[in-house]
Amino acid sequence: MFEGLRDRLGGIFKDLRSRGVLGEREVDAALREIRMALLEADVHFKLAKDFVAKVRGDLVGMDQAAHLDPSQQVVKAVQAALIDLMGGWGASLKKAKTGVTVIMLAGLQGSGKTTTAGKLARRFRKQGFRVLLVPADVARPAAILQLKRLAEQAAAEAFDSEGMSDPVAIVREALRRARAEHFDYCIVDTAGRMHVDDDLMDELRRMNEAAAPHEVLLVADAMTGQEAVNLGEAFGEAVGLTGVVLTKMDGDARGGAAVSLRAVTGVPIKLVGVGEKLDALEEFHPERMASRILGMGDVLSLIEKAETAFEPEAAREMAESIQKGGFSLEIFRDQMLQMRKMGSMSEILSMVPGLGAKMKGVEVDDKEVVRTVAIIDSMTPAERRRPAIIKGSHRRRIAAGSGTEVAQVNRVLKQFTQMQKMMRKLSKGGKRKQMQVMQRMFNH
Repeated sequence: MFEGLRDRLGGIFKDLRSRGVLGEREVDAALREIRMALLEADVHFKLAKDFVAKVRGDLVGMDQAAHLDPSQQVVKAVQAALIDLMGGWGASLKKAKTGVTVIMLAGLQGSGKTTTAGKLARRFRKQGFRVLLVPADVARPAAILQLKRLAEQAAAEAFDSEGMSDPVAIVREALRRARAEHFDYCIVDTAGRMHVDDDLMDELRRMNEAAAPHEVLLVADAMTGQEAVNLGEAFGEAVGLTGVVLTKMDGDARGGAAVSLRAVTGVPIKLVGVGEKLDALEEFHPERMASRILGMGDVLSLIEKAETAFEPEAAREMAESIQKGGFSLEIFRDQMLQMRKMGSMSEILSMVPGLGAKMKGVEVDDKEVVRTVAIIDSMTPAERRRPAIIKGSHRRRIAAGSGTEVAQVNRVLKQFTQMQKMMRKLSKGGKRKQMQVMQRMFNH
């Protein structure tokens, strides 16, 4: 996501670094390129035009800061305009002060509404709330079964709509049950519908009246592109949207929908789906997304992922062992497993400032983590404690036991040795501050 836009903008900023002065001519030349980059990313042409006009207004006549070169001046203005275009700040989901909070999902067929319903259910269950999922998609026979399975995976409950053909009646009955049984959340999964289908849009209006939801979320595929304009306007007029959920943000879409939808719908992007698993749902932060688009990383999101993935007690023990110089192959393996919980390696590395552009064209094999763990698990306890005893015959046995090659075993041992040296340096007295920082990160 955003790779094309990030690369184009990066090239523009690189060219500007060689300029000594940021005059009006240089600004216009850079903005023409930025406008083309936005259009190639499938941002709506009117929004691209307005965006460039805003950046130009910020740059022309601005006194150049002594500590900023021309490219940094433009980056600063583009970043501010991107944040503004995507909403300015993150927005949380509403919750009823008392009783059941009702959330209705709407969107095109195949946009990911049913999966998003399951992800929301898991999110609320982890917060300790009771959740009722409502399968009101009677147009797709498999939707009811899919939602029931997702409810089981999320430890939520699903309303039984078998034999019911009227989605409005399903919503009414489900709400009666939710209120009677004191559920905290009621999430309504509606059928996918084309925004040009008047009958289906009218059905959605009637469902909206019956549910009186606190949130009406448009679930939109990140590959929607310029069609996001028509999509957002049609659903907004029909049911009065309160927010947007962007799905498939982990794909190779150009990112136009993410940049465009807030301006088009007038409502905030509240959540983004970043994978198929039920935990792959994140809050949307315009300022963080702008940093990622500009190749500046996203440290806060990376920290949040780490806080979710690393178990506090295990992390504390790991940090203490490392501080005592006890970095072992078992700890190395546990670190690999914890990092795997944070998502794909490509996604994690893209959040590290300065690495986004350098990762271009580099394929990060997520199976490498699985192979590393398999290799370490194929060692004996003595070998894991004292890697120095692992000789040629040992390496052949470990490779055979893990289904890998000896060269891969050698690579893992080399990586471990390098990590061990680094940890020893950090654990020395002169590096106390670094260790304190590391401990704080682990102890989250």
